Amino acid sequence: MQFLSLLSGSAVVMVMAAAPLSAETLRDALIKAYTSNPTLAAQRASLRAIDENVPIARSQALPNVQLQSAFTENVIKAQNSFVAPDRSGTASASISVPLYAGGAVRNGIRAAQTRVEGGQMGLRGTESDLFSAVVGAYMDVIRDEAIVGLNTQNVRVLDVNLQASRDRFQVGDLTRTDVAQSEARLALAQSQLQSAQARLISSRESYIRLVGAVPGRLDLPPSLPNLPANPDGAVTVALRNNPTLLAAAKERDATGFDIGVARANRLPRINANVGGNYYNYLGTLGSGTGVAIAQAGTAATVGLGLTLPLYQGGRPAAQIRQAQDARAQSIERVTETERSVIAQARSAYAVWKSSLDVIASSEVAVNANKLSLEGVRAENSVGNRTILDILNAEQELLNSQVTLVTARRDAYVAGFALLASMGQAEARDLGLDGGPLYDPVKHYESVRGKIWDFASQPDPAVTGTRTTDTPAQTAAVTRALDPMLDSRPVDRSAQITAGEQTKNR
Repeated sequence: MQFLSLLSGSAVVMVMAAAPLSAETLRDALIKAYTSNPTLAAQRASLRAIDENVPIARSQALPNVQLQSAFTENVIKAQNSFVAPDRSGTASASISVPLYAGGAVRNGIRAAQTRVEGGQMGLRGTESDLFSAVVGAYMDVIRDEAIVGLNTQNVRVLDVNLQASRDRFQVGDLTRTDVAQSEARLALAQSQLQSAQARLISSRESYIRLVGAVPGRLDLPPSLPNLPANPDGAVTVALRNNPTLLAAAKERDATGFDIGVARANRLPRINANVGGNYYNYLGTLGSGTGVAIAQAGTAATVGLGLTLPLYQGGRPAAQIRQAQDARAQSIERVTETERSVIAQARSAYAVWKSSLDVIASSEVAVNANKLSLEGVRAENSVGNRTILDILNAEQELLNSQVTLVTARRDAYVAGFALLASMGQAEARDLGLDGGPLYDPVKHYESVRGKIWDFASQPDPAVTGTRTTDTPAQTAAVTRALDPMLDSRPVDRSAQITAGEQTKNR
């Protein structure tokens, strides 16, 4: 599945005002997060460190070569030592080749390889979580901008109502009570606007934290494809593809090899050993005897070494039990993760479907409240309605508009979370074109076979960007209100949706 055409902005889930050509898209935000988010960069570094466990484990099966040398100056010699040298130099070399280790090396390598695979799944999960958070922050900014715009419009309308009420009070058409009601409702609307502005600032700061850049004029996100037709279908795909669940399963498999490593601690080990020695007394051996003595020489040894543990104070048995309990823990964690994945998929599906229903009902409510407000104002002009009736109608319209905006946001975020739980919201699925995607296998393949002690590589580049230079955010609204949310009547011929028309599987 590819979102390449999806994220280009062809279809729109939420219909608000047309965004300018220079608006930032959801694709732009995801690319910035993918290339500069420190959480994702840290997870990549963590996986690279896990990759190194494979050559570390494999090194236990390779020869061990050591070279030792020493120079000794005998400052004080015993009085009865006539041939002791004044000084000496020695050098020795040894090679130890492991022949049998009870399966510890083999199981250690397989455990390391399995954990690498699990780490790759974990990186996929981190990408999915990050993209879900970015989508949430992106939609929060759009939602809160709309709510600020609605509350600003409401304050403006109520301010006009208050001025009209005061004018009518001056001519005796209204009472002081009517004016007080208008004043109270305006004050309440102003406080709601201030709260909405604070939420918008908070949403923008959260966006900066995740994306690493200031949100500009955010374009509307495209529709989400391949959403499941029912929760059972979502769960089936999630149990097969969810990266967090797959990572937990790999960790469970790795702990099985850990038990083999622990059991090897009570089995014999066999090594082949080759050694060589060189000594030189630098002409000082027996120098006081007048007898010619060889001052240098060499020696060599070849043999097999057998280590047979008989008693270790119960340590091997404790290590085996410890590994078995760790495996039991990992098995339970797979079950726990499976439960969580099932719950996430079903919950996201339920929120997505319910949000679509809320959108449909809210659209009806918004249009009905617009007609109601117009009617109440007309009836008030002929004395059949009070100022309070107008204020209540305006508040009901605002509430339905906010509900609609919130439901649009919830539907999109829940839909993306549903795809994420199904393992279909990662970089490879999104078709991001901000450069080559990070390939964790490439690093693993480059280090898994290295056996040279002095191999080195440059320090990894730091990709996580800081946000210290970003300005403090304001509550300025960068886009016009959706005509649906405007106070004027709207054309109902084009239905507003949040994903209902996308193709299901």
